[in-house]
Amino acid sequence: MGSEQSTSAQDQQDWRLQAELDVADAGGSLRGLIGRLRGSDVVKEIEERVPHDVVITHDGKLLFAYAADASILDGARGAIEAVLAGDGVTARVRISRWDDELDQWLQIDPPLTGEEQAAATAAKADAEAIDTRTLVASSGRQVRAEFEQTMSAWADKLGLQCEIVEHPHLLSTQVAFTVTGPRRKLDEFAQGLKAEQLQTIRTEWAVMSSPL
Repeated sequence: MGSEQSTSAQDQQDWRLQAELDVADAGGSLRGLIGRLRGSDVVKEIEERVPHDVVITHDGKLLFAYAADASILDGARGAIEAVLAGDGVTARVRISRWDDELDQWLQIDPPLTGEEQAAATAAKADAEAIDTRTLVASSGRQVRAEFEQTMSAWADKLGLQCEIVEHPHLLSTQVAFTVTGPRRKLDEFAQGLKAEQLQTIRTEWAVMSSPL
């Protein structure tokens, strides 16, 4: 259960560069670069040119660089653009900063257009709107109490009001949580609920399967 930043190394980096390869170039240089990306050759080449505290990753035609501050990332940007230029490929580069309060990346460069800013403002207002959801999950009978305690603690950490719902139509292996708070936090709670549900099912299955 966590934020968008997927690795412990990235969790310490507040600035992100995203380089989207220009797919308009259909020549052999682009195909060659994509092939090198898949083999991580480009990533290794870039890593050799940037400071050791810059994290470089890639996903398809996207390259990412994570750094602790803007100045370090600016140096990484020069290295990335130099490597791409060597392959005859341009890229659309975006610089973003991680916002702990919103749990998301905020684009810094290039600045958002008026239309993009309006859309971002509307999305932020929607994410912060208070809502209530009832979520039902399955839990093994042997670990139900622990499952409820874990999710209640997770709700507290997210600042959500949480009520465990006892309903006659629910199966004995089901638990319903009614949670109230900002929609973005409800989404995070729902993601954590799915993950915890899978974990508790695996745990109980392992206990039931044990010969001891």
